[in-house]
Amino acid sequence: MTTTASPVRLRQYSPAYWQVTFDNPPINLHDAEVVAGLKDLVDRLDADSHVQVVVFDSANPDFYMAHIDLVRRYEVSQEPGPTGLPPWPDILTRLEHAPYITVGSVRGRARGVGSEFLLALDIRFASREKAIFCQPEIGFGFFPGGGGLERLPLATGRSRAMEIITGGEDFDADTAERYGWINRSVPDAELDAFTDRFATRVAGFDRLATTTAKEILNTRSHVASGTDQQSTNARFLDAFARPEVKARIQRFMDKGGQQNDDLELNLGQHLPQL
Repeated sequence: MTTTASPVRLRQYSPAYWQVTFDNPPINLHDAEVVAGLKDLVDRLDADSHVQVVVFDSANPDFYMAHIDLVRRYEVSQEPGPTGLPPWPDILTRLEHAPYITVGSVRGRARGVGSEFLLALDIRFASREKAIFCQPEIGFGFFPGGGGLERLPLATGRSRAMEIITGGEDFDADTAERYGWINRSVPDAELDAFTDRFATRVAGFDRLATTTAKEILNTRSHVASGTDQQSTNARFLDAFARPEVKARIQRFMDKGGQQNDDLELNLGQHLPQL
């Protein structure tokens, strides 16, 4: 079964195995519609006792999720979700603690909130030739506000997270794998089959076993604090409102930002000119 009513498309291969595809042209920006689509999806997942594994991919081979929509940022509601957190931290926290396994299958650019979304998933596979990762917020005069400051150092260690966040550069999949940002860098021609094979295996195992394994790993391994995320999100919103940030965003838009062009394709290279 496939649903296509929002930029968050759902396909169910079986009751246990779901695939979610981001399709928000031209560059898969993170906007109010994406947040609403993911909220509806997570509500639906939480109500289903059969789903065991969910794969998140992109319809755009150049952009997994480019970054937040810098023009429409304030259209995203801040009404708390079921966890008591604002909508975006709420969605990520619910996925992180959900009784099913989440897998990112990455082609294209996963920058800013795209990287932060992937960090909240359980497992991340990426195209060796086509995946690019970046936390570009520093170039706009702010910092990661959607969980990057909480989850990235847990994946990569403090020093590498510091390099990624304060440098704002693009990283290829092989480097991201070495840093622990992703699980594996896979040849692009093999990525879909590789991810499908893993998801099919997980979907075929006992749900109680996989759910319990995830629950214990979450309990005994350090996971992101909801309180910390809420505090960071509030400071991010304050920083985003500064006149200096607005000026940088305007320069970015004047140069052709948020379009499928060289500026977005090579954003890490262009950030110092903002």
